[in-house]
Amino acid sequence: MSDSTWRSGHVVPVSVMGKQMGNAAAIPMPSPGSPEEREAFRHLQSRLPDLFRRVFPDPKAPRTVLICPSFSLDQEVMSKITGVAHYEERFLCLLLLLRWPRTRVIYVTSAPVSESIIDYYLHLLPDVPTRHARRRLTLLCCHDQSSQPLTAKILRQPSFLAQLSEAIGERSRAHMTCFNVTGLERSLAVRLGVPIYGCDPDLHHLGFKSDSRKLFRDVGVPLPDGFEDLADAPAVADALAELKARNPELRRAVVKLNEGFSGEGNAVFAFQGAPEKQGLSVWTRDRLPDLAFEARDMTWDAYSAKIQDMGAIVEAYIEGDDKRSPSAQFRIDPLGQLEAISTHDQIMGGKSDQIFLGCRFPADESYRLEVQAEGLKAAEALRQKGVLGRFGVDFISVRDGGRWRHYAIEVNLRKGGTTHPFLMLQFLTDGSYDPATGLYHTPAGQPRYYYASDNLEDPNYRGLTPDDLIDIAVLNDLHLHGAMQQGVVFHLLGALCEFGKLGVVCVADTPDRARALYEQTIAVLDRESTRSSA
Repeated sequence: MSDSTWRSGHVVPVSVMGKQMGNAAAIPMPSPGSPEEREAFRHLQSRLPDLFRRVFPDPKAPRTVLICPSFSLDQEVMSKITGVAHYEERFLCLLLLLRWPRTRVIYVTSAPVSESIIDYYLHLLPDVPTRHARRRLTLLCCHDQSSQPLTAKILRQPSFLAQLSEAIGERSRAHMTCFNVTGLERSLAVRLGVPIYGCDPDLHHLGFKSDSRKLFRDVGVPLPDGFEDLADAPAVADALAELKARNPELRRAVVKLNEGFSGEGNAVFAFQGAPEKQGLSVWTRDRLPDLAFEARDMTWDAYSAKIQDMGAIVEAYIEGDDKRSPSAQFRIDPLGQLEAISTHDQIMGGKSDQIFLGCRFPADESYRLEVQAEGLKAAEALRQKGVLGRFGVDFISVRDGGRWRHYAIEVNLRKGGTTHPFLMLQFLTDGSYDPATGLYHTPAGQPRYYYASDNLEDPNYRGLTPDDLIDIAVLNDLHLHGAMQQGVVFHLLGALCEFGKLGVVCVADTPDRARALYEQTIAVLDRESTRSSA
């Protein structure tokens, strides 16, 4: 860490930090993962129901929201994602919480976020002076761009922890929100003395691929034929052989790391040239290193080590001429109430269309309520197990004659790629989702749709700054029109200059107009970036 810390646009010497934490820092903290820490965390979480009753429903109630956008996931797999260091910016949409006049937001990052990016989000706030919102925003940066989760970086910097503790102030109306909740986030919550609106990490395994399959099977949700709880490469090879033996027509299968995400932990195994049952097991073992990995630059040695580290599943690859990847999102609040909050059609890419690139809201009208109903079966089971917060259930859907067949493939027990676009829609329009129709309406009763992507990427975009992008957007009318509650909102702006990558949410009053707005945005960016590089 440098000898100063970036905070709210000002430089504060480290030597003056930690005074507020003082005695608290001297109190012995329970060891990470210990029974004492778990008990302390459960005690903190017990505050949430009262907060949810007293504070959450009242827009004018004073509160403090600590946003820790740490991707506490496998960092080797994360490193395959272009511009991943800037993915902490995906939840800058939560700055729109500052529309509530007595809400304070603390946003923590590994590296400083450009003030022009902060200004961009604050100017999206309806009916709130930017200066007023900026006074209630604290930006904290730990100046550590190493390949570790943000939460791990915070925990290993006592002086930064002290600064963060001081920034929170009064704990009785404070809570933390995270991308996902692991043991790291639990340790941070205990050290700061604030609860997390998210799932207890002791239930983290319910979002693993193996546990997802078991859950679907238990509640009667259709899923692809396959095997779970595979501990090593030989077990994976045997599972592939058995899968082929009981379905001789099977052309491909998918191997998935238990804790993979966004398709980056997936690999496809082709059965072309496979023998009959006799010798099939030896054949699959010999050819397992030839897996087609979805993650960029993944190798068999690295992948097989990941299988041993986190386990894997094998399942049949669902074939189909008309195939979709819908997802249903749910929320369980601190009072234990379950709510369906959205459906999406995920836009997939990669070698075999398994990498998440973006989404359309809502999912296709011909099946969105079916997907929501199937997802609710799994969601209710998760509620009974004590799950808290937002999560999604992903499907593969294939048209079979005049109907769709849906196969559940995983539970994402965390915020995901569909979370921030939907939050933007909610914050910017103040409307609501109707689970009876699967549609979203503004307060005036008008429907809204969007087409969103985290992966607008082009080498020609490199060198464009956030200010350049904002100029391009304004000159070409690519911004949100508050009166019409339609238009374009950008995110991942920090990845633009170095990686030529950014995200976008295009909101309109019909699905076709949302898609057209997305295509117009790409056309404008391509034209303007080419002109700039000429």
